[in-house]
Amino acid sequence: MATITLTISALPAHVRTARLMAATVARRAGIAASAIDEIRLAVGEACSRAVAAHKLHCPTQPILLQLIDGNGPDPGPDSRTDATSPALRANGSATQRFEVVVSDRAPAKDTVETVNPSMLDGLFLDGEDTPPGGISGFSPGLGLAVITGLADEVKIDPSDRGTVVRMSWPLTNEHTPDPSSN
Repeated sequence: MATITLTISALPAHVRTARLMAATVARRAGIAASAIDEIRLAVGEACSRAVAAHKLHCPTQPILLQLIDGNGPDPGPDSRTDATSPALRANGSATQRFEVVVSDRAPAKDTVETVNPSMLDGLFLDGEDTPPGGISGFSPGLGLAVITGLADEVKIDPSDRGTVVRMSWPLTNEHTPDPSSN
């Protein structure tokens, strides 16, 4: 099992980087080609939400993105701390998963609901990301609803210390070979 950790600043340009990294790692992990766009969109939504929250509450704090490839050897039970880890499923199965965890440090309460539109000027590039308040005229929770529709499994843990969004997808047997091993 491999984990790639990416720390990004609360800048919209870094959302694009996070999406590209997630798609690349997912493809390499063996995610079905049909799910790559879903992963890219879900990661974009989660990171856009985190960037907007950080711009309001803690613009200098980094956002943490973890890409966890559940393919490969399990490092053992001591390294896992919760039931959402790729090999420890709530139903007891040992399905291998690709998991993405986006962690922000902005307090969860009043993060999206108190967004002042002038604070968001310049936040989104080329219309690629959904504004943190959702699509104009829609509920602020729409981004999180979109994530739950895109990911196979989702867990959202809001707290006063930040929000952790965990998303996962099952791995297929179509693992992309490592070009450096030839």
